[in-house]
Amino acid sequence: MTGLLWILGLACLGVSLGLAAAAWLAIRRRNMHQWLGSWHFPTEPRRPPEPDAPLHVFLAVCDHYEPECYGAPWEVARERVRRWRKEFPRWYSRFRDDDGRPPQHTFFFPQDEYRPEYLDELKQLCDAGFGDVDVHLHHDRDTPASLEDKLAAFRDDLFHRHGLLRRDPVSGEIVYGFIHGNWALCNSLPGGELCGVDSELSVLLKTGCYADFTLPSAPSPAQTRTINSIYYAADKPGCRKSHDVGTRARVGVRAPDDHLLMIQGPLLPDWQRRKFGLLPRIENGDIHGGRPATLRRFAMWRQAHVHVAGRPDWLFMKLHTHGCKDGNIEEWLGPSMAAFHEELERYRARQPQLQLHYVTAWEMAQLVRQAESGATRPTRNRKANTSPASFAASLS
Repeated sequence: MTGLLWILGLACLGVSLGLAAAAWLAIRRRNMHQWLGSWHFPTEPRRPPEPDAPLHVFLAVCDHYEPECYGAPWEVARERVRRWRKEFPRWYSRFRDDDGRPPQHTFFFPQDEYRPEYLDELKQLCDAGFGDVDVHLHHDRDTPASLEDKLAAFRDDLFHRHGLLRRDPVSGEIVYGFIHGNWALCNSLPGGELCGVDSELSVLLKTGCYADFTLPSAPSPAQTRTINSIYYAADKPGCRKSHDVGTRARVGVRAPDDHLLMIQGPLLPDWQRRKFGLLPRIENGDIHGGRPATLRRFAMWRQAHVHVAGRPDWLFMKLHTHGCKDGNIEEWLGPSMAAFHEELERYRARQPQLQLHYVTAWEMAQLVRQAESGATRPTRNRKANTSPASFAASLS
């Protein structure tokens, strides 16, 4: 009898070890081992504001906007951009945040897909008050010099030819926000694929980048250990992925001049959506076909609690998408996303302490600076735009 119990015990142990090994392999395949520890054991305790305390939520959508994705011919790409210009106002003009402003969309446009006609279409949408344009880049085997040339030329084209971007109010230089293609910021993919420049943060600063919005990149191996954070990172000599860790943005602390501002979106395990009923899936703020925005996801974005240290009542929600991919276009220019904003309106009516602010990437970065300076009430610089409702009506 004793021998039988030993055999059963060993069998159970073998099954348990096998399940543990399978779970670990699944976690590694999704590269979750790189950041799960940071979620469960944060360097600073997460102390969200009290449930009934006032809360300002800044919601920005950062679109990896690639009209020619999957090798689309010019005619298809042009029609995608036209569809965004025509349909975005029709779907979103009726919604308003607590500042009376419609949802905002920041189009991070890829330098490697530049055609003037695409930007001319987006400029109309931005001038009508629905968003902004910043810089996206896919590149490979670059040097610091060749990367600087690409960024500087594209920056100047956007500003001088299209009237996009803006000048820094203090330095007067042309500035831009940045998202790295394929998530490979600072040569962070294994083997240095799809980048090539270890010192990329320095090149971005030199060419006028005001903040990076690449992260989170999970499940990509380019994901950093630092998650759910607003922080500053600088190149480390001879080191890839220098932004893996950095200096957190804090109230009353001056930002280092040689560090780049990093604004991350939410990243956390979603235990309500489990793979094989066991492993959590990833919530990374990506809105795409088959993964719509919902109030449940909104609650998870709140749980990530991305904020400037010392200002927990200002919550930064940086979401992302690839808005020109087939399937994703229907998610954004269709009833699904509109239904989310309707739900959000009803939710806000039940949560009077929550103040919602639709912002662009540039405005989000300025709000970070305000929080650092000790401001207690957010303010937003607005451009003189035509009425969004009037623009939508003109397309009828």
